[in-house]
Amino acid sequence: MKLDPITLRLFVAVMEENAIARAAAREHIAPSAASRRLAELEDQLQVELFTRSNRGSTPTAAAFALLNMARGVLNEMDGIATQMRDYAQGGTQGLRGHVRVMANISSITQFLPAQLQSFMSQHPLVDVRLQERVSTDIARAVADNEADIGLLNRGSYGSRVSLRPYRRDRLAVVVPQAHPLARKHSLRLEQVVAHDLIGMHADSALNHLITRSAADQGLQPRLRMKVTGYDALCLMVASGLGIGILPEGSARIYMGALPLHCIRLDEPWAERQLMLCVRSQDALSPVAQLLAEHLCLPAELPQD
Repeated sequence: MKLDPITLRLFVAVMEENAIARAAAREHIAPSAASRRLAELEDQLQVELFTRSNRGSTPTAAAFALLNMARGVLNEMDGIATQMRDYAQGGTQGLRGHVRVMANISSITQFLPAQLQSFMSQHPLVDVRLQERVSTDIARAVADNEADIGLLNRGSYGSRVSLRPYRRDRLAVVVPQAHPLARKHSLRLEQVVAHDLIGMHADSALNHLITRSAADQGLQPRLRMKVTGYDALCLMVASGLGIGILPEGSARIYMGALPLHCIRLDEPWAERQLMLCVRSQDALSPVAQLLAEHLCLPAELPQD
């Protein structure tokens, strides 16, 4: 039996888009041809992948099992193309391959740029494909073989993924330089929530942490607006629309460019553990294993 990679990509698109028409458009194929390819795939595998009715098609258990395997096969095929491309260009030395990484915004803004730069300078033929997602989506993507490595907040994500410590960060409060709190050396949450807050979007781990911690203390945050990134949060704070909570390392990025002051958040939960997430160490390619080990190296201390 010969499985067509074009059909496998179409199948993955149908599962991800939850509609044949959208999947067909994504893969640049006519919907009728897409339906025919899916039917042929079922005939080849001798299994029903979709239960069809006048309401549409519903994936079966077999479809979800095939989804994980198809992603793995397509990822390996992409890796072959990446490695062979270098040989076609005359390359003969160096580690080759590609790694799919998903990371939350805290990891991306505080740690990953320097780490990826150092890794790729050592291994210039490795293709690292990075996407930003929220922690719950990252864990699901790693479990479903959409990503090789995930960087996320510590939490319970089920038995299909394996976690190891990555980095620690600390939350801080950013306020306009002329704000009444700007002279404080540290702040408790009860002092922060007495002012209008600029918060992160509802699905973010940071939003859940602040909301849960406020509820535990019987506090009600005065959330003025929600944004999708730390840059937007800092811009809104600098404009005097409220104050915000974000990782201290991320806040420092904006201190020189915006009229902001960064203050330590004096709460036990303000120090967080970030984790590296994989399906299993054995499931990683040699290149992905090397990157995972590089990311978990101890942080270098600043030089005097």
